[in-house]
Parts: sequence; C-alpha cells; structure tokens
Amino acid sequence: MPDRDRKRFLGLTFLAGVMLAALHPSPAHSQGAPPGRGAASTRWQTKARLRGSWRSTPGALFIGEQGVEFQPPRGSRLHWFIVDIKSVVLPTPRRFTLVSYENRRWKHPGDRQFRFELNEPLPPGAAEELVARVGKPAINGDPDPKASSFADIPARHRTRSGGSSGVLRLREEGIDYVDAGGRDSRSWRWADIQTIANPDPYDFRVGAYLETFDLKLKQPMTAEIFDRLWDRVYGRGLNLGQTDGGEHHAER
Repeated sequence: MPDRDRKRFLGLTFLAGVMLAALHPSPAHSQGAPPGRGAASTRWQTKARLRGSWRSTPGALFIGEQGVEFQPPRGSRLHWFIVDIKSVVLPTPRRFTLVSYENRRWKHPGDRQFRFELNEPLPPGAAEELVARVGKPAINGDPDPKASSFADIPARHRTRSGGSSGVLRLREEGIDYVDAGGRDSRSWRWADIQTIANPDPYDFRVGAYLETFDLKLKQPMTAEIFDRLWDRVYGRGLNLGQTDGGEHHAER
C-alpha cells in the first residue's frame, strides 16, 4: 500500500474510533451514572424530590456502596459518604430520610435531616444493604415479604390513629412486620433491637433504639419461639449458663 494511502487509511480508522466512542460512552460516564465516579453493580437510582420547609427540589437520588448522592438539575450535588450518615429512616419504600452529622440551620439544636420523596419504591434488597452499610440504628419500613423465616404469626399493630394488620415474621437475620397495606411495615436487624417483651402469649413488643412497636398477636407465641428470640437479642456474645436439663429458659 502506498505511503499516502496507508496514512489516509490510518486516519480514517482513528476517526471512526473516535466517533464510535462518542456514540457508546464507557460505563463510568454513561447516562445515569453519578457525576464523578463509575457505576457500581449495587448502585440504585431514582428521580426524587428533596423536601424543605418551604419548597421542594427535584433531582436524581443515587444509593451505592460508597454513600448517597442527590443531583439537582441546577446547582451543586449533595453527597454523603457512609461514615458521614448518622442514620437512615425509611418509613415506607417511597419515603427516605437521611440523618447527617451536620448542624441544623439557623442554630437549631439537633442533626440536619434530608427528606426525600422517591418516584420509584426502594427495593427491599437495596434498603437492607443501605441499612447494613450504615451499621447504626435505623428505621427500615421496607422488608422483603419473600424472605425466609422460621415462624410467621398474624398480628395487628396498634397505633393512636388506628393501626394495621399484617404478619410478624421471625427470621434468622432479625424480626419483620409485614403490613398488608404496605405503609406500616418494619424490618429490624438484631442490632437495631434493644429489648423485646412477651407478657402473655398474645402480646409482643419490639423495643428498637429508634422506635417501639406493640403488636397484638392473632395466634399465641410459644415459649420456645420467645426463648429463641431472647437468645438472639440478649445472648449475643454471652456465655449463657444452662439448667440441669441442658437448656436455659427466658422469662416472659
């Protein structure tokens, strides 16, 4: 091939490569990836509104392994690394509050909170991962109704304004209450639970660090099941003594 034709061929090849790269950007800069970093396999995103006292701001919310990010259409993005998140509150799959270590504005006491309304419901798996990454006491109202459990008990959650009916699901990873309507559900890790109480077979209380749930059971909770829960809440890391029969029994 003549030298001129070879150079022309190489030039056309280079130009075609540039055009192809422009049409097919790399995953780290593809549409929908958070600005400034690559897309992680566990990253989840949705359109959302950041609620303020007087107005709300639309934008895109990203939840990933490194933290949480909110990108409005105009202005600077907000970003919180996992270590900078004090707690997360998910009362429902479409409502998300991030509690930071920042001071509140206007010298008000307490920590600054950022409240989001999500266009798409946060999947139970993504909610569980976020709570686990943060590691601190949280409120997770997005349990997985298909997760395995060793006991299910129909129950009613009593509230001042009425209540809800659902199922108390006892799992190896913690305790779930799945509301049939989807607006009053909870998922507690063992690390989120401070106390439990079962004063009689038809009443059960979960005393979490950030809230307390009183449940009226529609079927009795057996002593064996409560003993198993007692071991997980109070017996973690303890060398519990045994009775002569080889078992210990928790008091109700």
